[in-house]
Amino acid sequence: MIKILIVDDSEIITGGLNILLGMEAGFEIVGCVNNGDKAVEWCRKERIDLVLMDVRMPEMNGVEATKKITEETDTQVIILTTFDEDEYIVEGIKNGASGYLLKTTEPKQLIQSIYSVMNGQSIFSHEVLTKAKKQIDLQKSVPDLSQLTPREKEIVHLVAKGMSNKQIASQLFLSEGTVNNSLSNILQKLALEHRTQLAIYYLTGKVGNEDGEF
Repeated sequence: MIKILIVDDSEIITGGLNILLGMEAGFEIVGCVNNGDKAVEWCRKERIDLVLMDVRMPEMNGVEATKKITEETDTQVIILTTFDEDEYIVEGIKNGASGYLLKTTEPKQLIQSIYSVMNGQSIFSHEVLTKAKKQIDLQKSVPDLSQLTPREKEIVHLVAKGMSNKQIASQLFLSEGTVNNSLSNILQKLALEHRTQLAIYYLTGKVGNEDGEF
C-alpha cells in the first residue's frame, strides 16, 4: 500500500485527487494539507511514501518543501504544476522532485506515474521537459561528460529512460550495489545532486546530443 499525502491550497484540487486516488486499491490517502510547511511536518512525523505537491502555496512553496522533505526523509515527491510556473521547474528538479507533471494529466497517467516513481523511476510530462530545456538553456553551466567512462555514460542513458537501479543492474549484468555506487560517482563528477537532474539534462539534450545520444 502506497501512503500518499496531497498538498495544494485549492480545496477543489485536494478534494478531486483524494476521491480519484482513493479509488485505487494500491493507494492510501493519509491526508490533505494546504501549504508546504504542513507537508514537511507530516513527512517528519508520519511514514509517507509519496507526496503530490503543488508549487505556489502560502507560508512555504512546493519547491522549498520538496527540498526539506527529500533531504530529511525517504519520501518521494511528484510536483503538479500549471503552464505558468516555468520558473519553478528546474528548481524543483534540483531540490529532489522525482516527477513533474501538469495538473491536467489524465488520471490513468497520474496513477501509473505514482507507481513508476515508487519503483525508482523519474517521470516528466513532455510539456515540462520542453519548459525545462528553455530554462536550462538560460543557465551558464552544463555538465561536462568527458570525465565519464563508457559504462557511466551507459548508466546515464538508462537512467534517462526511466529505469530503476535494479532494472539497470539487470540489463547491464551488474549488482545493484555497483549501479548505486556508479550513479553516486556520476553525480559527483557532474556536480549534480539527484538522478532526476541527470535525467533532465540528458532528455533535454544538455548532455549528449539533441537526440539524447552521447
